[in-house]
Amino acid sequence: MKEQLKLDITGMTCAACSTRIEKVLNKMNGVEANVNLAMESAAISYEKDSVTSTEIIAKIEKLGYHAKEKEKREEKQQHKEEEIKQKKQKFLLSVVLSVPLLYTMLAHLPIELGLPMPHLLMNPWFQFLLATPVQFYIGGPFYIAAYKSLRSKSANMDVLVALGTSAAYFYSLAEAIKTIKHPFYMPHLYFETSSVLITLILLGKLFETIAKGRTTAAISTLLNLQAKEATILKDGMEQRIPIEDVKAGDQLVVKPGEKIPVDGCIIQGQSSIDESMITGESIPVEKTTGDNIIGSTINKNGTLTMTATKVGRDTALAGIIRIVEEAQGSKAPIQRLADTISGYFVPVVVAISILTFIIWYFFIDPADIPSALETAIAVLVIACPCSLGLATPTSIMVGTGKAAEMGILFKGGEHLEAAHKIHSIVFDKTGTITKGEPVVTDFIAYQEEKKVLQYLVSAEKSSEHPLADAIVRYGMEKRSSTLPVKRFKAIPGYGIEAKIGNDEVFVGTRKLMNLKSISYQELENDLLRFETDGKTAMYIAINDQIVGLVAVADTVKETASLAVRQLRELGIEVYMLTGDNERTAKAIAKQVGIDHVIAEVLPEEKAVHVKELQSKGLKVAMVGDGINDAPALAVADIGIAIGTGTDVAIEAADITILGGDLTLTSKAISLSKKTMKNIRQNLFWALIYNTAGIPIAALGLLAPWVAGAAMAFSSVSVVTNALRLKKVKI
Repeated sequence: MKEQLKLDITGMTCAACSTRIEKVLNKMNGVEANVNLAMESAAISYEKDSVTSTEIIAKIEKLGYHAKEKEKREEKQQHKEEEIKQKKQKFLLSVVLSVPLLYTMLAHLPIELGLPMPHLLMNPWFQFLLATPVQFYIGGPFYIAAYKSLRSKSANMDVLVALGTSAAYFYSLAEAIKTIKHPFYMPHLYFETSSVLITLILLGKLFETIAKGRTTAAISTLLNLQAKEATILKDGMEQRIPIEDVKAGDQLVVKPGEKIPVDGCIIQGQSSIDESMITGESIPVEKTTGDNIIGSTINKNGTLTMTATKVGRDTALAGIIRIVEEAQGSKAPIQRLADTISGYFVPVVVAISILTFIIWYFFIDPADIPSALETAIAVLVIACPCSLGLATPTSIMVGTGKAAEMGILFKGGEHLEAAHKIHSIVFDKTGTITKGEPVVTDFIAYQEEKKVLQYLVSAEKSSEHPLADAIVRYGMEKRSSTLPVKRFKAIPGYGIEAKIGNDEVFVGTRKLMNLKSISYQELENDLLRFETDGKTAMYIAINDQIVGLVAVADTVKETASLAVRQLRELGIEVYMLTGDNERTAKAIAKQVGIDHVIAEVLPEEKAVHVKELQSKGLKVAMVGDGINDAPALAVADIGIAIGTGTDVAIEAADITILGGDLTLTSKAISLSKKTMKNIRQNLFWALIYNTAGIPIAALGLLAPWVAGAAMAFSSVSVVTNALRLKKVKI
């Protein structure tokens, strides 16, 4: 049986770290791991019979990283703030110790600046006193991480930093020792190189940590929507309690202006509820006794007493937060490129650095150790796999977060990536393009009107179809009585049949009449007239004779036409799929600007039609809201569920649109395109940076401290570029 384990992992410094952990875990029997560098987390699926969570954590610890089961969000945020505080303190101390050493570099410039250079600053042992705390106290974590990495037979960024700074530090120390035997010896000191490198890398890491915190702003925004307390009713007394203490079945009181604490059902009172945070609809919805209400929505004007039905992780908002978290923590296929490169990156860089030293020492500047050492150090520190490892996950985090703020929930990074490849999009009609709230527009009786309406309403009362609801409402408005139904059967795609008294009653399409061998051709003109107007028309037959006709119309959503136009502007072909007859379907399609109509489709055939489009080489998205849409949503390259629809449809989909705004479908695809463009930019600059930086450093054109600054800020630039997605207009 598969178990899920979510861990917080600390100690990862670059893509090589996350790749190493992932590879080792995936080699364990029955384990599938996804490690996210940007979120410092891992999502692990494992076979309980093969391995335990304790063994998985122990394996990570053995690799040199610290792992523990996910903390509460508040605790993690507190630890992150403490980490930032500690990094700031260390950075400031490092600056104080490194600035005097940096000042000494001015003495080595080829031009005379005329600045005073105190003799003390040039003393090798004074420089040693300044550089040593930076090297081993402030830079200590690099050594520890490098040791753990090498012990686990891998190499990460810390190895490069430790090698580069150690080479500069220990060479300088050796030069300083020479002055003891030879007081007049002029040592070649590089204490400033190691200290300034560590300071700049620390600054880069500080900026990176702060910036990464901003990538999870969407989660923070969603969390702020939650109520913090609730008013519970016990023994007729009201009492305020923390939201965490509310249990299913508790009776709660919600006063005007308060947030509804959890999902529940109204047992007393009525009010208008602002559900815009869930549905996107700005107009408050009237709710009364018996209606369900959603946690974190706002009670506008009436006091309500409610029963809590879903609490904690089961509420609608908690579900949304969980989807966003999982999407931000997931790995897009494009990240495999970065993972593959980072796995070989550090060993290759170390080899290039050694080769550079040899070439400089033996060929370019023979026997000049300082020159060869400086160039080799520059190669080590310019190469950083951090930017490569952050290129994809940071963009995914920001992209899915922005989507959530817009009311679009991507279930994973792979779906965010796949959406930009869509060629065609298929919309279900009822409840998706239309509001799914049909009304009876026409009723014709060819026999006694009262009897025909009575038989019609009685038969439809047993049906759960939206059209049946409309007919029953119409009967109530006309004060029609109903008769007991002895037998009822719904025939999907055809209609219904029922037995009332001794009569067989049939309500449905031409296909149903043909199935039951009932003649309707003489009355078809009335049916055609309704269908031409975009109405769904159905024959009413008693026994083997047509006795009436009922026409039902479902109003088109206000956003449907705009959504179709936006999708076509993106170069996407739009299809409409419906069980309606072709004439009615085309009338609806014409209203919203859809050219491709697939009509008279039985519920079980929807997935087949999606497959037919895919067989033509098209990447297809399916948009639906009902249970019968679930197979098609699952088969499509991207399934998009309307959030006002059924849980089954939402579960089967890859993207959920909160509320009924269809323009969010085009925005989801547009955001996918922009996110992928952002990822490609990040990967391009991360790869180009290293491809160009290493040769330049090897040619001796970069001082080590300049290389260190470039390396430190390459990661910051990638995260900053990803953060631009927050402000991009969709």
